[in-house]
Amino acid sequence: MSLIYCPECGHEISQAAVACPNCGRPINAAPVVEKRVVVAERPREDGGFPPWAFIPIAVLGIVLLFILFYAMSRNDETANSNLNVNVSSQRSSSRASDNVRTTDSQTINVPSGDTTVTAPPPPESQTVTVPGSQTTVPSDRGTVVIDAKAVGSTGQPQAVRNEKFYLLDEDLETILSDADLEPIEGQSLSNSFGLSVVYPDRFGDFNRKALAAIKQHIKYSGTTDGSGKAQLGGIEPNSYYLFGITKTGKGFALWSNPVTIRTGENLLNLSPARITEMDNTSE
Repeated sequence: MSLIYCPECGHEISQAAVACPNCGRPINAAPVVEKRVVVAERPREDGGFPPWAFIPIAVLGIVLLFILFYAMSRNDETANSNLNVNVSSQRSSSRASDNVRTTDSQTINVPSGDTTVTAPPPPESQTVTVPGSQTTVPSDRGTVVIDAKAVGSTGQPQAVRNEKFYLLDEDLETILSDADLEPIEGQSLSNSFGLSVVYPDRFGDFNRKALAAIKQHIKYSGTTDGSGKAQLGGIEPNSYYLFGITKTGKGFALWSNPVTIRTGENLLNLSPARITEMDNTSE
């Protein structure tokens, strides 16, 4: 065994000694083994999907919802527009029409002597057409569509706007007669009622009694719109009398026509009624 001297104290020691037994100085220190540290990547708790990725997905979903809503609304508008069909042209070929002819009176004499009545030219016969219907409605009820126009001195038909039309169970003349109303001198009861509408200050008593009598016979009613059309629904199929009156300036037009209502939709194409115009002049 070879010997060496301790560099610290000079004591002779074995070459294989780890430290000097005299002074304790390390001679041959054991090699230091460096520990290897293994760094392993920790798995993500969210499965590897970054949270910020949800933001564009949410925005894209909202955009798709708006696009889907817009497409559905456009489809609804298209479906509604497809419902606008000309039902009147279909009705004309479905059943035979019921024609009821009436004629307006030509001359009205107002008894006070201070009113001059200008009678319109003799009108042609008026026709009320009630065709059958192909529109689906409750099997035991009917609907009525009224298209009302009036003709004045110009000869041009004008829509009767914002006027009430009624279905009565009796004709106007009979209703006024049963109410024990006396006609205005020289006039029929119907024309007397028209005069009371034009001149309520002079014939107010007649007008009030006539309206009270008519009210008791009203079965259904409707108001015309800006185009002169009115729709009445839920009508029991039967025979009625269509009644309406409109005041235009110093004249009036009156409807009192028998009609038959069937189940389904009924279109009443009223021939334009002539307006009886009156000029009120002082003596």
